[in-house]
Amino acid sequence: MEIYSARLAKVWDWMTEEGISLVVLEDTEGRRDQNIRWLTGHPGDALLFISQNRKAILMAWDVNLAMQYASNAPILLVAYNDFDRQPCKAIAAAAQMLEIPAGAKIEIPSVMPYPAFLDYVGKLTNYDIICRERGACAQIKKFRAVKDEEEIAVTRKAAGITNELIDLLEKNVRSGKIKTEADAALLIEVEARKRGCEGTSFETLAAGPKRSFAIHAFPNWTYSAFGVDGLSILDFGVRLNGYSTDVTLTFARGLTPKQEKLAALVEKAAKLAISMARNGTRAKDIAAAVDAHFAKAKKQMPHSLGHGVGLQEHEYPIIRNHSDNEWVMEPGMIFTIEPGLYDPLLGGCRLENDILITETGTEVLTASRIIHL
Repeated sequence: MEIYSARLAKVWDWMTEEGISLVVLEDTEGRRDQNIRWLTGHPGDALLFISQNRKAILMAWDVNLAMQYASNAPILLVAYNDFDRQPCKAIAAAAQMLEIPAGAKIEIPSVMPYPAFLDYVGKLTNYDIICRERGACAQIKKFRAVKDEEEIAVTRKAAGITNELIDLLEKNVRSGKIKTEADAALLIEVEARKRGCEGTSFETLAAGPKRSFAIHAFPNWTYSAFGVDGLSILDFGVRLNGYSTDVTLTFARGLTPKQEKLAALVEKAAKLAISMARNGTRAKDIAAAVDAHFAKAKKQMPHSLGHGVGLQEHEYPIIRNHSDNEWVMEPGMIFTIEPGLYDPLLGGCRLENDILITETGTEVLTASRIIHL
């Protein structure tokens, strides 16, 4: 309960500063929001109401599931079905239970469609309904960028499982047990669940030499040959207790000199970025250094250098060379470093690992690598 109380306290303090009486979070089909799981432990299909008077209500569709996963959160649990699963009706009831005064500001999720927002305004006339892109949902995501001790422990465990799978993948590609993209993708799915994972963080991307030229191959994987002559990319992650990993391996076999150069540039970029990732370093400075490294070889990386990982495979902070990127590395941040280069003729090469910023430096959580066969 202490963990969830500490997380909710950050939101309550922010609400006081903003003058918001009630924040509504929604995690339902079409509008998923991992903020609810972060604040309560409940995995999904629910509304969460957070009041400025330091109380909270979780309205869950599946109450039995919520009792299992949210039992340690300092919240009142009620059934969403009691309000016919109608958001406006649920908000009105929660506002009454939480003693929200008339005229008070109630903030609804930033992803709310405009017609739904108008419906809320029309039905909840006793309150000032607000919907902001940089409101409560965005602020909670910023809080999530710095992981607490429990989150770090779970991620380390997930990374350990990921590393086991990396070693198994290399062994099976070398032995010939993995011959196709499908073989690689299905092995990850089965072996992750054998080790207690909820599944993969996202649908695995497995691209043999004929398809590795794309940043994200489409479709994600096929029955094409994998690990044969050329560059094969394997992008995957596992999800353990809600927390994700995200890594990319490149399998290299029988490379031409130009392909060798591509792989060497990516390896050097990864080492450079990791060496710079320290407490107090600006994220865009790391990305700019990698961009300059590639530019010297007249190459350009077509995507960001990295991103945060946690309850989602893509979170804050963002590691990219944009003028508006204000993220600065601090202890507790977990993010990817994933330099990559792609060529229609040569194929693609990406090397992605998950990094933790500590008080004393950098901890590389995963053991992704370019595997030379």
